[in-house]
Amino acid sequence: MDGVVTRDAPPARKHFRAHPRGSRRTVLRQDHPADHHGRAGAQSADAGAGADFLDALRGLFRWAVKAALVKADPTVGVENPPRRKGDGFVPWTEEHVAAYERRWPIGTRQRVWLDVLLYTGLRRGDAVRFGRQHVRDGVGSLKTEKSGFTVAVTLPILPVLAETLAAGPCGDLTFIAGARGEPLTKESFGNLFRAACKAAGVPGSAHGVRKVAATRAANAGATVAQLEAIFGWSGGTMASLYTRSADRKRLAIEAMHKLAGTMSELLFPHLGVRCGRQERNPNEINAKIS
Repeated sequence: MDGVVTRDAPPARKHFRAHPRGSRRTVLRQDHPADHHGRAGAQSADAGAGADFLDALRGLFRWAVKAALVKADPTVGVENPPRRKGDGFVPWTEEHVAAYERRWPIGTRQRVWLDVLLYTGLRRGDAVRFGRQHVRDGVGSLKTEKSGFTVAVTLPILPVLAETLAAGPCGDLTFIAGARGEPLTKESFGNLFRAACKAAGVPGSAHGVRKVAATRAANAGATVAQLEAIFGWSGGTMASLYTRSADRKRLAIEAMHKLAGTMSELLFPHLGVRCGRQERNPNEINAKIS
């Protein structure tokens, strides 16, 4: 049957036909993934699960085409279900960072994992490739996976990261490594990092660490151009999200100080407070109070 994969399977409620010889076999038709995808989107509020299912089917059929088990990939052209709008991965907070650091002190490979992510801002797929061979004179340079290895990011090795890397343990080729010093795929690293995060009681997402790194940089005054240089973004959209958030925070703090000064002037005019600043002569203030 062209474009059809069959395998022996137990009876199922749907997606099977009776085999001519009497045994039931599961039949995956060319229209099956799209049909299932549509029903899943209608029946489930979790669009992420539908996307994961479709991604799994894509991998299955890519393999099947290469193995000459099918002539065509029926998932080609099938779009992922729209995900609910939101903030995406749970961003880490400074409290999460502190909790992880308490659980995994310097000298553990789990601490190397965090500090490489936190002090380089690299995505998981790039962080697992980053090693000594990418560092020259204290500055790292790495072409990013998401750009198709066409855009390089420059990564000064900060003293806090240098201390962690010196303590290790690190691999021979990569800073992030497994228990035996072996390099890790981004998938296996994601699973290991998630387990380390669970042990520390914090969100298990490497991307969440990237978000707190970007937030730190923006709060410290990094510009859109500087954020794009660090994190490998382009177009200004992503970097602007962080700079706008940081600007709002700074403006709010400044405005509250001004408000505090105004309120003090209205409530306590005898203290001589002007825009949050007291008169320079404390004796005059004491005299007014008495």
